[in-house]
Amino acid sequence: MALDPETFSLLKEAIHRFVQERLVPNEDRVEHEDDVPAEIIAEMKELGLFGLSIPEAYDGIGLSMMEEVEICMELGQTALAFRSVFGTNVGIGSQGILMDGTEEQKQTYLPKIASGEYIFSFALTEPNAGSDAASLQTTAILDGNEYVINGTKRYITNAVRASGFTLMARTDPSNKGAGGISAFIVPRDTPGITLGKVDPKMGQRGTKTCDVIFENARVPAANIIGGKPGVGFKTAMKVLDRGRFHISAMATGMAKRILKEALDYAMQRKQFGQAIAEFQLVQGMLADMQTELYASECMVRDGARRYDASQTVKDPQLPMLAAACKYFTTESVGRAADKAVQIHGGAGYMSEYKVERFYRDVRLLRLYEGTSQIQQVIIAKNLLKGL
Repeated sequence: MALDPETFSLLKEAIHRFVQERLVPNEDRVEHEDDVPAEIIAEMKELGLFGLSIPEAYDGIGLSMMEEVEICMELGQTALAFRSVFGTNVGIGSQGILMDGTEEQKQTYLPKIASGEYIFSFALTEPNAGSDAASLQTTAILDGNEYVINGTKRYITNAVRASGFTLMARTDPSNKGAGGISAFIVPRDTPGITLGKVDPKMGQRGTKTCDVIFENARVPAANIIGGKPGVGFKTAMKVLDRGRFHISAMATGMAKRILKEALDYAMQRKQFGQAIAEFQLVQGMLADMQTELYASECMVRDGARRYDASQTVKDPQLPMLAAACKYFTTESVGRAADKAVQIHGGAGYMSEYKVERFYRDVRLLRLYEGTSQIQQVIIAKNLLKGL
């Protein structure tokens, strides 16, 4: 349910100030320490950032998708590591429970996720199952009134911070397709769970990913999301459809920040007796960035509007729209980052200037929650079905 316009306006302004006054000044600290400061995380909790998408009935703020993307376009204008701390709670970590969980599961977990007391991770990707998520090999075998889980999950965001996991595992080994997969709520302190070392990455320093290894980890049968085995893959796909609009908005916010950095530099840097912003070839790059930013904003807002409308009347085009939105916006921000480095010239390659960092950071957006090629496949399949 959407907030009333005045309340939403106040929230958006508060988050804008938080980004500009607290997060942007701490970007270098996060880069150097490879972590988000504890006091910043505490402030995130006070602002309600962990519960943006969780309904008020479960102690969240309960934003509509339209409202969420507006907030994400603000949050995207700073280092993406900040968003990663609460991003799994807002999106892939909580939404499976919210969409398909039993009322008891919602009451038990969502209020603590919304407050930030619990951080939840989404455990889908495996060493041999990335884009081909339906081929995952982690098993959850029923033994009495418990499921015994074995397998390894890879690149799991916030695993080192997590209180629990939304886990996808194969409950029917004889079914090698999507129908054999179920979704579980797995507390982090479950015996049999160990974490791998934190992954060193190209960019997004301050984000935390690692392997999660399950060795005869037992969870009650009641922990299967919604109480229904065999529908976990459908849950995962619904979660990812929603998450793609969220990521698209973050990419759009970062594209806006990158354009600002490039424009500011172009207006200050002088060559041949004038600011380089006066040169038409530089202007051409700035114009391309602004044009694609405008297109991204339009796509994100239209997709979010249609997502909200689909909660009342199902829109069969929604998966295609989510894929198209993520595909365009994440590719676009990559092009923007490349142009920003080019506008900075040699300085753009130096760590003193943030465009070098953003260039590395945004590269990941084209990979997680479905690579650009997976988005192309989804779009094409929907077109071939006549949607």
